[in-house]
Amino acid sequence: MQLNCDLGESYGNWHMGHDAAVMPYIDQASIACGFHAGDPLTMRNTLALAAQHGVAIGAHPAYPDIVGFGRRSMTLSRDEIIACLHYQVSALEGMAQSQGLALSYVKPHGALYHDMMAQDGVRAAIFHAMGSYHRPMTLMMQSTLQADGHREEAKAAGIQLLFEAFADRCYGDDGSLVRRSQPDAVHDRERMLAQVQQLRRDSTVTSVSGHIIALQVDTLCVHGDNPESVQSIEAIRALVDGG
Repeated sequence: MQLNCDLGESYGNWHMGHDAAVMPYIDQASIACGFHAGDPLTMRNTLALAAQHGVAIGAHPAYPDIVGFGRRSMTLSRDEIIACLHYQVSALEGMAQSQGLALSYVKPHGALYHDMMAQDGVRAAIFHAMGSYHRPMTLMMQSTLQADGHREEAKAAGIQLLFEAFADRCYGDDGSLVRRSQPDAVHDRERMLAQVQQLRRDSTVTSVSGHIIALQVDTLCVHGDNPESVQSIEAIRALVDGG
């Protein structure tokens, strides 16, 4: 099981996250492409940091919402979604190639990610965008009880999927994430590490009401927003590598 983290989200003089501290512990870096966060220099520096640690590079495109950090849903047409994705992915890919690096996957950010999971039309546009890119791109998305159906949709679009689970988020009985506005939506450290161990051992999570949910998991999303979360990633790395 791989570990992925959203990185490169600083912008100008505004600093976000602890990228240098996180990078040694992860396998995949999802790098912001400028629409919700990130700027050209931040993108270049994050790519170089990933290369230094042998971390796979992914594009982290978003709705064009830098003021809202990409967390606000937007009503875009199918063609607008496709164009926004091609624009952002190609920008990061070009910068990666300038450093002799190759882009390996795409993971939508924030509201675009959630809309992809909840809205068939948005998901179809994203799948088409990845399949019609100049080279089809692997797409990272949340593993749910609909994973088999999503894999068939992706196959029809000519792309492959990476399914991710979340280390620190509580799951509902339908396999979706409990909204952050709800109580206990985010696990404390003890419950987070227990969930990681369960995923690693059984490929399951225990829902908020105690149901056991089987998930197809290729990669585990972790967050490095503060020093405490970096320490948690280090502990998760040790668990995942524990045999």
